[in-house]
Amino acid sequence: MVAFLARALVLALPCAALAQIAVLQIKVLEGEGAVHAAGSRVMRPLTVAVSDETGHPVPGASVSFLLPDEGPGGTFESGLRTELSITGTNGRASLRNLRLNRTPGPFEIRISVVKEQVRAGMVSFQYISEAKGGVPVHTASRLRRKWLILLVAAAGGGIAAGTLGGSDGSAAAGPPLSVGIPTITVGKP
Repeated sequence: MVAFLARALVLALPCAALAQIAVLQIKVLEGEGAVHAAGSRVMRPLTVAVSDETGHPVPGASVSFLLPDEGPGGTFESGLRTELSITGTNGRASLRNLRLNRTPGPFEIRISVVKEQVRAGMVSFQYISEAKGGVPVHTASRLRRKWLILLVAAAGGGIAAGTLGGSDGSAAAGPPLSVGIPTITVGKP
């Protein structure tokens, strides 16, 4: 009977080894390369998918997110720079409740995954933008765009006024204005 059990164990061990995960793959699904306002709270999650070597989701894997100790970055809701999450049945884990500091520039969130004896890691790149004068970043970019449009319109009006000439309707003195290739000439040819 003991010999029978020994043979059964020898046959069962290779099957148990096949059930273990050999490789973990991490893919950022949402939030990679995000640009955040300085001092803001990040509401959009950083979501990763963890899969095995065959592409199947890995549920129950531990995922840690690590922020830099200095420079651009921040802390999590707990006040720490490390947050732990567990993948769901779909193999996904999300990072939420990130409070950013006011130091502008790029920073990395280091992502580590552990399942059984297998480990994997990657880096997600984020950016804290510099808000000028207390204006939120998205508003500041809209204001810059409006000023650029106004500047182009004013320049176009100045060019038109300068080439149309004086009050008698005659053309202004000086060479005609040429713009780019193909050449567009404003004034007398």
